[in-house]
Amino acid sequence: MLVLDEEQTRAALPWPELIEAIARMFQSECVMPVRHHHEMYVPDEESATLLLMPAWVPGRYAGVKTVSVFPGNVRRGLPAIFGTYLLSSGATGEMLAAIDGGELTARRTAAASALAARHLARPDAEELLICGTGRLSLNLMLAHGTTRPIKRYRVWGRNGQAAKKIAAEARALGLNAEAVADAEAAARTADIISCATLSNEPLISGEWLKPGAHLDLVGAFKPSMRESDDEAIRRASVYVDTRAGAISEAGDIVQPLKSGVLKEGDIRAELAELVSGAHGGRSHDEEITLFKSVGAALEDLAGAILAYETVTGRK
Repeated sequence: MLVLDEEQTRAALPWPELIEAIARMFQSECVMPVRHHHEMYVPDEESATLLLMPAWVPGRYAGVKTVSVFPGNVRRGLPAIFGTYLLSSGATGEMLAAIDGGELTARRTAAASALAARHLARPDAEELLICGTGRLSLNLMLAHGTTRPIKRYRVWGRNGQAAKKIAAEARALGLNAEAVADAEAAARTADIISCATLSNEPLISGEWLKPGAHLDLVGAFKPSMRESDDEAIRRASVYVDTRAGAISEAGDIVQPLKSGVLKEGDIRAELAELVSGAHGGRSHDEEITLFKSVGAALEDLAGAILAYETVTGRK
């Protein structure tokens, strides 16, 4: 059985190939049962979450990802997310690979956002604001820069030093990046705003969004969490990675649905419809778009297959 650690997984998932692999998987016959979502009590701190995400392409590959999310890890200097992906044959059940789930999750999540932005952000988008300083922040910069001509990267976080650290890491990779202290000012000029936090309160106000802006909401994966306010929902054309996941798990969708600010029919399309061309995505340059992802097991499977085939040369 192939075993890929974090560094090996990163090397096996180059951005252009990963984005295309996810696009193909959204058009495939992948079977994706509802994921298991369990809250775990952690003494003296926030509850953790255990996620189990199975998916398979009949006769080809099958896999399951186990992920734990421990918000309290930020105080330990540890990533909030740990996980492992187990890939097996969809023909025999033979175990093929164990892949670092944290790196796979970070890269496929960022790649899915970049795939959505390819259909929803303006083609000339040049300025990206990242809200959040976790593992996803740098991945989102690199992924969005693959599908749009980003020239200016800005990073905001509640911890200013952490934002400066991420910006420095981005500059080391050749990106024109800087940390910012004023989220509102940065949001007002951004072409793309990408949020990847565990916030329980809105970080981005819809009033800040300029005409033509694209708001990419990656974090806030529980109904109680939120990264955007009602005004963002009112002003934007709303898209999701999967309707089933978004309307049951994503606070940025669940809460406006509950209050009546948003109706299910207001969700323009899910990612599969954008990729297939069933929906055309952005309709004009002044349109404000919003994409909410909660993660889909087929994205993990697409990444795991790509990593396995890249390393082994098997198809």
